[in-house]
Amino acid sequence: MAGVQVNQGTGVPGQGMNVRIRGAASLSTGSNPLYVVDGFPIVGDINDINPNEIESMTILKDAAATSLYGSRAAFGVVLIQTKGAKAGKTNISFNAYMGVQNVPQKGRPEMMNGTEWAQFKKESYEDLGQSVPTAFQNPSQYGKGHDWYDAMLRSAMIQDYNVSVSTGKDKFTSSFVLGYFNQDGVLLNSDYQRISARANSTYRISDNLKLAFNLAPTYSFENRPSSDGAFFSGGGLLANATLTPPILDYRNEDGTYPVVVTTPGVTAFETPNWVRSIQDIVNKREAKRLLANASLQYEPLKGLVLKTSLNGDIGSNYQHNFQPSTAGRAFAAAPSAIAANLYEANNRYWSWLSETTANYSKEIGNHTFELLLGYTTQRFRSDYSAISGSNFSDDRIQTIDAALVKNNPTMDIQEWSMISYLSRVNYSYKGKYLIGASIRRDGSSRFGSNNKWGNFPSVSLGWIVSDEAFMGKLKSVSLLKVRGSYGMIGNNNIGNYTHYNTVSGNTNAVFGSTVASGSAVTNLGNDDLGWEKTRQLDFGVDLGFFNNRITFTYDYYNKITSNMLYSLPVPEESGFSTLIGNVGKLKFWGHEFSINSHNIVGTFNWSTNFNISFSDNRVLALSDLSNQLVAYSGIVSTISRVGGRIGQFYGMVQDGIYVNQSDYDQSPKAVDSQVGTIKFHDVNDDKQITYGDDESGDKAEIGNPLPKFTFGLTNNFEYKNFDLTIVATGTYGNKIAAAVEQGMANLDGPFNVMKEVKDRWRSPDNPGAGLYGKTTSGTSRERDIFHSRFVYDGSNLTIKNITLGYTLPANLIKFVSRLRVYASVQQAFVFSKYKYGNPEVGVDFNGNSPGALLQGIDYSTYPVPRTFTFGLNINF
Repeated sequence: MAGVQVNQGTGVPGQGMNVRIRGAASLSTGSNPLYVVDGFPIVGDINDINPNEIESMTILKDAAATSLYGSRAAFGVVLIQTKGAKAGKTNISFNAYMGVQNVPQKGRPEMMNGTEWAQFKKESYEDLGQSVPTAFQNPSQYGKGHDWYDAMLRSAMIQDYNVSVSTGKDKFTSSFVLGYFNQDGVLLNSDYQRISARANSTYRISDNLKLAFNLAPTYSFENRPSSDGAFFSGGGLLANATLTPPILDYRNEDGTYPVVVTTPGVTAFETPNWVRSIQDIVNKREAKRLLANASLQYEPLKGLVLKTSLNGDIGSNYQHNFQPSTAGRAFAAAPSAIAANLYEANNRYWSWLSETTANYSKEIGNHTFELLLGYTTQRFRSDYSAISGSNFSDDRIQTIDAALVKNNPTMDIQEWSMISYLSRVNYSYKGKYLIGASIRRDGSSRFGSNNKWGNFPSVSLGWIVSDEAFMGKLKSVSLLKVRGSYGMIGNNNIGNYTHYNTVSGNTNAVFGSTVASGSAVTNLGNDDLGWEKTRQLDFGVDLGFFNNRITFTYDYYNKITSNMLYSLPVPEESGFSTLIGNVGKLKFWGHEFSINSHNIVGTFNWSTNFNISFSDNRVLALSDLSNQLVAYSGIVSTISRVGGRIGQFYGMVQDGIYVNQSDYDQSPKAVDSQVGTIKFHDVNDDKQITYGDDESGDKAEIGNPLPKFTFGLTNNFEYKNFDLTIVATGTYGNKIAAAVEQGMANLDGPFNVMKEVKDRWRSPDNPGAGLYGKTTSGTSRERDIFHSRFVYDGSNLTIKNITLGYTLPANLIKFVSRLRVYASVQQAFVFSKYKYGNPEVGVDFNGNSPGALLQGIDYSTYPVPRTFTFGLNINF
């Protein structure tokens, strides 16, 4: 859909997509849209909702459409309508598919094999002028060695089964969906299972009174090893395996897996066996969720509909993480040096929403009116508890009672509530002149006492020009509509207690020789704290040609987000360092184009949907104390400057290598530069190289992680009983920071490195390709200073899905009204210059999804597999 970017940042089983609507971003909060299921704004996202339960999905982008959701709609709204039954019809259907997943060779890290790595180490000793250890004197003896990355992977099954039953009587309709989904991960010891059910029922008590119930329980279970993140982050098992010397074997001759791998004279320390670690570490997660809706609708007179509803979202999440004494998570920290440890956490939450609305519609001659009034109140609470322990005498007993060392338990309660009033009026004259206006007033517990309430108005205009008499001469034009809107929406995702003076009860004081417990204020409150505000202007045109055989849509939007949440420095005399306040201003704008075309109609049908979206942004203001904001994730940094774009990669610019003494003498240099080390560009032209974030340093903007444009293309073909669908998406102009190379190009460590490191600087007579310096000394800057060599072009075209289906002729099988079989491949082809597989990647140092200011970072992540499936759809 135009203006909607959907990224799969990781291939973790059961993991959902990252959705960003019209470049939505904030300085310090997330940018996920609001999900509304059957009219209920739910907690979190829709990852655990069975797609087979969904009847339709609508994405609201402009302020006129989203303003009815007020202080939660700044990043867009996704409306989900679940399946219901139709009166007079009974239908039973069974849908299933089964398939296999694997990781293509293209996109895997191209690391040195056994011979290449041994030769690399041999040359390193020679360059140091040291004697070569026996283990490296004959590199060819190791052959290809052992591929540790491949050893962490497997081919994995995926399967999905769903039964749907719907029935409709004159007064009662019901729809029931039961589903089971099971996905084994392509990474060892990873999987996801989901069992779901949904029952939607409607009972018409009388001609003007209707009662409806929706009930949807879900249970999911997963094993998720700590695969993502940097190799020294405490997780990052996949990155650790990638860096393990290929001459080491992860398996004993008898087929068992050793706890550590080491070779005298080769490794400087015992290396954990990552292939064993990923299988021994237990990281179980269980999630239970119940979505429920009940509504009563009454129509006391024609055109007036009164409706009241009560909605509930109840859930719990349990995590059990056990690292036995046989498993390691970091280099230079072998399992024998680490005691087993356990972490358990429970989180229970509930949310309810009560909503009452009155909707009145009336048609008088050429005039049509619609008026909506509503009142809603919503409340949320979560209870979180966690405990950890270490030093287990027996790895088989994985309970907290068996831990010799028990850490203090952690508990936390989060609550928020909201009261809202809303109204909307729509008017049309002759069905071609359209005007609408709406306003929502939100009161939230999340805001300061001086700023509890906010108003979110909008207005929209439309004109169906094709209905005018003067358009009659243009027979080819079946639709021409122009429209515009303006409105204000908000973002209340600011945490629950940021406006309070928070107090810690863990403060002790000494009186004489006595230690007394006490409490102390730990955070400055802000009674004026409020929501981020977004004002948005939209203009659009809808065109249809040849009885809408070809349709075209254009949208332009311009939105300004102000009052952004920002951590402001305060004088230290206050006893604090920062204060959360509303400052700053961002501007987003873009152009969106969509074309739908029925290219061929007849025995052979071919239709195409194409969309492309151009977007950009500017930082208009930050705080009075600074005109730039630098954000970090490990070595990667981004900068947001007033007058520039948000979240730009910020680092040094590589100018090659100091090739020889003459080059070194004539070039600007850092205090630790040497002949044969990396050479950075003197950005501020002060004849020296420094690494500060301000103007005295030589850092520069070295890439934009946000694409200049995104696009999507879907082609549907039908011939007799055959159907073929090909779906493609892509981006252009975005950059990716391959932070994973901090380890894979580590020149002076005991790790495996990329094949291209072979062409490094070795001497003035053998300078290499100018990308990698010498291995002898002075290599830390090349490894630990973020610079332009880490930044790659992330532009891509991805064939997301190819599906070929065949529908058996009707009535061929008794009691079967329709039977379709199909074969499908997901993530079929990825065309990109990015060499690490997934150009949609986004993972921070710790392996988590990053914030809006740290997009496009790759610290090694679970690979996205290519999936082949075979399925069938049966209707009875």
